[in-house]
Amino acid sequence: MDAAVIVTYRCQNRCRMCHIWKHPTRPEDEFKPELLEKLPPLSFCNITGGEPFLREDIGEIIRILRKKAKRIVISTNGLLTEKIIAAAAANPKVGVRVSLEGLREVNDALRGTPGGFDRGLRTLRELRRMGVKDIGLGITVSDGNARDMLELYRLAKDLGLEFATAAVHNSFYFHKLDNVLPQKGEAAACFRALADELLATRRVKNWFRAYFNFGLMNYIQGKPRLLPCAAGTDIFFLDPSGEVLPCNGMEDSVWFSSFGNLKEASFKDLWNSDRARAVRGQVTRCPKNCWMIGTAGPAMKKHLGRPALWVLKEKFARRRKAG
Repeated sequence: MDAAVIVTYRCQNRCRMCHIWKHPTRPEDEFKPELLEKLPPLSFCNITGGEPFLREDIGEIIRILRKKAKRIVISTNGLLTEKIIAAAAANPKVGVRVSLEGLREVNDALRGTPGGFDRGLRTLRELRRMGVKDIGLGITVSDGNARDMLELYRLAKDLGLEFATAAVHNSFYFHKLDNVLPQKGEAAACFRALADELLATRRVKNWFRAYFNFGLMNYIQGKPRLLPCAAGTDIFFLDPSGEVLPCNGMEDSVWFSSFGNLKEASFKDLWNSDRARAVRGQVTRCPKNCWMIGTAGPAMKKHLGRPALWVLKEKFARRRKAG
């Protein structure tokens, strides 16, 4: 089972596509680290926010989750370089992903933070200098940054970094219901180009990332989801108040449900409750067709044959075209 632990809704950025910063949690209302002792064993855990490193007790959160999860990755805006470096030094096997929305000009405009690109890149370079293995950067494609995605991928490749992608969504989590991609064709073409570059590498992992990006291309064109969603079955989200949620893509106007609050019951009781079964039924009827790595990743592992077949077809087509 995978989990995304949302430790705070506080954030220093002022992103155009995400308004978490307009609805910050108060530190005193955020769960205490010891609540995480109630979580089950996990294959993977993403520590996210808001900005996780705004938590003064982030070290204790990481310490507890290291006992629970085989692999941990922290998503950050990269602005608090010294705190990130200190955490990495104490936890060298924990991964870090710095979010950048394009190259310098585009990133700083979309994130509303002058100098944000340089500070994020400095954090990545420092982590790399330290020898941290599991580091990378990620981009959320929104209005105006699709073309920068390819350049950012090439920068990550040159620096020996992992590269993660997403497409803009609307949800309660982002406090945004009006995100749109007015130039869907351009964004789709950029995702297709990225998929092609990933397929051209020798890394098998990149070939399956190409499939994920094909899914993003599919999503922004309004087509059905490539694989069934298992939100609330193969992955759950824990929010800063302790609510156990099936995913972070829900909208009140479409549907919104929770398994309950971890402060009030054991995880096992919440997970196996009648309420949980009802929530999973809502997931199967969800009309949103989201394609985010949190839910798409577990689906790709569960239905491995389908992305593998796509990869084989794509590789065969490339060979035929080349020969």
